[in-house]
Amino acid sequence: MKKKGLLIVISGPSGAGKGTICKEWLKRHPEAVLSVSATTRPPRPMEIEGVNYFFKSREEFKKMIENNDFLEYAKVYDNYYGTPRKYVQQKLLEGRDVILEIDIQGALKVKDRFDEGVFIFIVPPTMEELRRRIVKRGTENPDIILQRFKSAFEEINFIKRYNYVVVNDTIEESVCKMEAIILAEKCRVDRNTHLIMQLQGEI
Repeated sequence: MKKKGLLIVISGPSGAGKGTICKEWLKRHPEAVLSVSATTRPPRPMEIEGVNYFFKSREEFKKMIENNDFLEYAKVYDNYYGTPRKYVQQKLLEGRDVILEIDIQGALKVKDRFDEGVFIFIVPPTMEELRRRIVKRGTENPDIILQRFKSAFEEINFIKRYNYVVVNDTIEESVCKMEAIILAEKCRVDRNTHLIMQLQGEI
């Protein structure tokens, strides 16, 4: 019997390094997949259907909302974005782990609908280090930097809603912590009921 995969939900403030950690973890674990979102925005050059996004018309997206086809969704400016339930469940049933890198509001919606997921919050070593990383990007003006920094303080209040916190001091250490969390989750008794029943001679 193929063991079901894990849904691993990653969140954290802008500048914490969650995207880099996810990319490195996926590089080391090619058997896992990154969750593909659905969107109503038109595809950009070089974007591939089913790889970058599932591109939907506004009518198709709204129909999916009515059918409860999303683990979460949100409207960002004039377009909708959402995590398709069917895609995630299909990959999990194939025994593949699914990484979902998402904002905190979306993650908490997923948790309400899929509490068997593993929810990991990525934080910087200090708030000063977070500020340094945001400034180092050099892509935002001072007002945006201040806004992002204020948002980070607010977002940290949600840590208690997550299962784990990973301090991103270095990428290597952070990925190792993530691997340890996932390995421990796979060894949990409630994720191994089939094995236990086998050992007890029930099947």
